[in-house]
Amino acid sequence: MSPTEILGFALRGLSANRLRSALTMLGILIGVAAVILLVAVGNGSAQAIADRISALGANTLTVTSTSRTTGSGGLSPQVAEALDDPTLAPDVKSVSPVVSTSATLTYEGTDHEVSSFVGTTPDWFAASNFPVRIGELFTDDDEAQARRVVVIGQTVAEELFADADPIGAQVTVGGALFTVVGVLEEKSSGGFSDANDIAVAPISAVRQVLAGYGPLSSILVEARDSAQVDTVEGEIATILNRRMPAGSDGTVAYRIQNAAQLLRTQTETADTFTTLLGAVAAISLLVGGIGITNIMLVTVTERTREIGIRKALGAPRRLILAQFLLEATLLSVIGGGLGVAAALIGARFRIAGVQPVIVPSSVVLALGVCVLIGLFFGGLPAARAARLRPIDALRYE
Repeated sequence: MSPTEILGFALRGLSANRLRSALTMLGILIGVAAVILLVAVGNGSAQAIADRISALGANTLTVTSTSRTTGSGGLSPQVAEALDDPTLAPDVKSVSPVVSTSATLTYEGTDHEVSSFVGTTPDWFAASNFPVRIGELFTDDDEAQARRVVVIGQTVAEELFADADPIGAQVTVGGALFTVVGVLEEKSSGGFSDANDIAVAPISAVRQVLAGYGPLSSILVEARDSAQVDTVEGEIATILNRRMPAGSDGTVAYRIQNAAQLLRTQTETADTFTTLLGAVAAISLLVGGIGITNIMLVTVTERTREIGIRKALGAPRRLILAQFLLEATLLSVIGGGLGVAAALIGARFRIAGVQPVIVPSSVVLALGVCVLIGLFFGGLPAARAARLRPIDALRYE
């Protein structure tokens, strides 16, 4: 019997029980779609994080404190000024002290809570790669005079002003009026935070109205060139060791992170997350495979007399084995193909705030696993059918 005839027998066997075959394929479809989509969600989240970290620039370093106290144990404006030293740190391009808090902005009865209300200096915009789209940035004079001006992100502008022009409008923040002078360029966002839900004002005004005069949240240091980041890290570490000496137990009072280190850490975390999602989704594929075994065992039982007749007419054992293996594999592969199609459609929509990014290797792997599932889980029923003795099969009621 030719392979084409074997395929025909297998297709007729599946079509004889359409509902049963459809439900079995549905299990495989859900498993494959879940694997591909969850891996795509993990990959999309990792890519969004990488884009946001890369957007900070490859030549920036962030200094944070391991202590929240003032003086030698915390970051202060004096520490930031010390880092901007052309003698001790000649490769530093700019230093931006940062205080960050959450705040509610109000405009004509409309409230919007900004998760990141940043107080800093004008150098922060260039170092953070946050150009202005309309209006202008605040100036060094605004910071020196503690003027209450603010530059807002695209999300804030849409929530508060809708189609109105925000430039020149006054918003209430912490009981004080701030004048909107600019709107930042929109940035790509992913994961569970919105890069455009931000407001930036002179640090002097933010400390005066919102944050108080406690320690800084962080200090953003920009190197003159991305190739000098490691050199700059050493230079500022030398200054920080003098200004913020280690505690009596040897604990360092500060932490320095550069974009490359942060990207590596986040990438490793995202890879672990993606692997975990894929492993959880793979369980549904296993369940689908068990379903194939169950259905094929039922099919063999129902077709026992047919198998006996075919064997009595001279059908060899390998032919019976091949037919039932092919039926199981077809169930798995067709279900897998439909699962891939469902995943590709689902990837067009955001899931949990993340835009999925399909990983081609996950599609190939899922289809390959479908073939293996058909062969492995269909092997037991096929072997059982092939071992039936013709006389026993013909007597089966």
